[in-house]
Amino acid sequence: MQEPNQTHCNNHHTRHDQLPSDSWQDLVHSIKLFVPQEFSFTQNLHYLQRSPNECLYLIRNNSICRAIPLGEDIAVIEVSEAPQEQAIMVRFLGDTAPTDSVKRAEVAAYVRDWFDLNTDLVPFYTMAETDPLLSQAILSFYGLRNMGIPDLFEALCWGILGQQINLAYAYTLKRRFVEAFGHSVECENEVFWLFPKPEDIARLQVEDLAGLRMTLKKCEYLIGVAKLIADGELTKEQLLAAGSLKQAEKQLVSIRGIGPWTANYVLMRCLRIPNAFPIDDVGLHNAIKHLMGLEAKPTKKEILELSAAWANWESYATFYLWRYLY
Repeated sequence: MQEPNQTHCNNHHTRHDQLPSDSWQDLVHSIKLFVPQEFSFTQNLHYLQRSPNECLYLIRNNSICRAIPLGEDIAVIEVSEAPQEQAIMVRFLGDTAPTDSVKRAEVAAYVRDWFDLNTDLVPFYTMAETDPLLSQAILSFYGLRNMGIPDLFEALCWGILGQQINLAYAYTLKRRFVEAFGHSVECENEVFWLFPKPEDIARLQVEDLAGLRMTLKKCEYLIGVAKLIADGELTKEQLLAAGSLKQAEKQLVSIRGIGPWTANYVLMRCLRIPNAFPIDDVGLHNAIKHLMGLEAKPTKKEILELSAAWANWESYATFYLWRYLY
């Protein structure tokens, strides 16, 4: 296994406070994570497979493999369903199992956060049962979780890269960005990529990003966000401490290149703020149009009326409606 460049993980918060001792089992070379009743590994795997151009993980034999930075170490993991158990298995590949139990706990916390296992979906399902737009979605996609982006820098970059382009091209840009500026590690004859570190991007000039073939503005936005995170001026803790969705959104939209859509997308996928609502999302509009058999996309006023019953579950409602698009 090749030694990759040192990978620091300054803004990679694992939220150990959200790792109850009865939620996992440390088996040293693997980890068992217990999952709620309202969880479907198959549904979440289907979501993760929506682009053949994903560069940060690999799906094979009904399992997901990816590299996770742990300070200066890297763990390469394979996540699969535990047969006959209400659990998922996280196996360390090659010789990447951390010898330190604290780092294994960090991996457990990362995967729990990634699969959003800390959220109780029962109240969402209770609300959605009587909702005209969601009642069929929760039956069709039962157990689907809001698959997250635990790393704040990655979530912000993905939001910026995806602005005003289609999803397929956003994945192409992400791959170019990761392969140009990220780090890779070889394990069991596969190459695994890690997302670029904010401190590496913060040092770049706009010209350095020219090879990615995206707008000058997006290059400026990525470098600007990288600088804020590298300097410690923007953190997950700070956003979570904002006290409300509106305050956290206000902090994000004050950053150049981040509008309400990107802010709410990040608050939904990374911060897990349940009432985050990317109401301007084209995919959401298309899903509603499709489900209601409308001639045109719904107006913002119509969406606000349709979503009135979703209070505090807007992010999950959006995620379930997106599911109709792939």
